[in-house]
Amino acid sequence: VKAVVNGGDILCRDVPLHESQKIFIENFLDNHFSAYEKAGIYYLGYLGNDDLKTHDDLFSKICSKYPHVIDMAQNKFKIGQFEFIGMNWVVDYPFRLKDRCRKDHQDYIFQTQFGPGLLSTDNGFENLEDWFSYASTLPTIEDELMRLPLPQTPQKTIYLIHMPPAKVGLDVCMHGACVGSQSVYEFIKKTQPLLTLHGHIHESPQCSGVWKTKIGKTICIQPGQMETNLTHVIIDFSTMKVKMVEESLCT
Repeated sequence: VKAVVNGGDILCRDVPLHESQKIFIENFLDNHFSAYEKAGIYYLGYLGNDDLKTHDDLFSKICSKYPHVIDMAQNKFKIGQFEFIGMNWVVDYPFRLKDRCRKDHQDYIFQTQFGPGLLSTDNGFENLEDWFSYASTLPTIEDELMRLPLPQTPQKTIYLIHMPPAKVGLDVCMHGACVGSQSVYEFIKKTQPLLTLHGHIHESPQCSGVWKTKIGKTICIQPGQMETNLTHVIIDFSTMKVKMVEESLCT
């Protein structure tokens, strides 16, 4: 293995959330990343929408200690002939934590919300009574995709986009709704990179039966991640063969 990619939602979700996630970065991830550095294996990752944005600087600081560990949020990194480009923004959802949420595009219609929006801060959560108005001041997912670093060769580029594309079965929730991004779909269709890696809807492969598909010539992968199994995909870039691996976490 030359590199491991972690597509977000890395941190624990124990209460109190701020403290537990901070401890996880400082006490677990630091040692975890050190092991990758000693092994000479690249670790490419970013924090996802389940990970509090207030910890982004701490996460980046820990990553920066190790040349083989790269914070891929809105970043580009090259390994050999392949370029990796990451983006961890997501389309808005009903849940209250809005740290990484965006409208998909200017005409996006919001889902029914579960309560007022929340943003994480160093001192706890900030309430957003009018999330819809606040979200309208932010760049859309379509805008954020256009702001990403440009690849030199799309045919040798791997995008790490936490939000899955719409229409191709990688975005199916437990209750059957498809919540993927139309903007991500159109971006992949237009740019045609070698490969895109997605996450966010953890149960999607279990619900849809789809973890790998194509948009044009681009291979799109969403391995999912349930609480009882460790799920990952092994990719051989010399042959572009991919293999899903599931290991039970139950003892």
